[in-house]
Amino acid sequence: MQNKVQILSTKKISNSCIGPAELNNICIDEMNFIETEESVSEDIKKRIIELSQQNITVIFTSSKAVNVVGKIVSAETKWKIFCIEPATKKTVEKIFANASISASAIDAEALSQKIIKDNTVKQIIFFCGNKRRDLLPAQLKKNGIYVEELTVYKTIEKPQRVSKIYAGILFFSPSAVRSFFVNNKIETDTVLFAIGKTTAEELKTFSNNTMVISETPETGKFITEVVNYFSTKNCLNE
Repeated sequence: MQNKVQILSTKKISNSCIGPAELNNICIDEMNFIETEESVSEDIKKRIIELSQQNITVIFTSSKAVNVVGKIVSAETKWKIFCIEPATKKTVEKIFANASISASAIDAEALSQKIIKDNTVKQIIFFCGNKRRDLLPAQLKKNGIYVEELTVYKTIEKPQRVSKIYAGILFFSPSAVRSFFVNNKIETDTVLFAIGKTTAEELKTFSNNTMVISETPETGKFITEVVNYFSTKNCLNE
């Protein structure tokens, strides 16, 4: 009987994603290396309520931010929205059904370019976490767009020690990368899977191992890439 390929996911993923992997002889262990929690000060809450009455342009780069803001403002809010796709966009469509999604993109760099090309955008509200990356606001400011950042959630790193040796490890954010490597080292033949370019860049600061980068930030497609990688590898090794 063929041994199962042992994979570690650095966050919990849905059973609908794990199932296809198991059917392809891949066993996925799950460990959360980060947590996110709502974090809205009274001042920021008042500011969000004030903005809910205005026709403004906003940015969402995470579903967490959408959910937090959605608890504060009415679904009737008619904002002009730029967001990351696909997961964050789906959450925006669910919570802000009356809002206008002007554009979406798979990462912050591509989204910044779409915002810059929209000549009507002179100022923008960025709903973000406490560990947001600099690229998006920096690019906008560089091109003369005023950015007001409102922190509505925080990311908490939860380092854990891993006892098993894995053929592959899945990373979903730069924060999870940093948290993982606090207590762990990896074998030279462990394959690292990164969901997006920013996570991949963070991984490169910790390891020179073989890396597979998913260009689409969607967990289901990410797992499909993992399955395809190891299916191809096993075929080559037979």
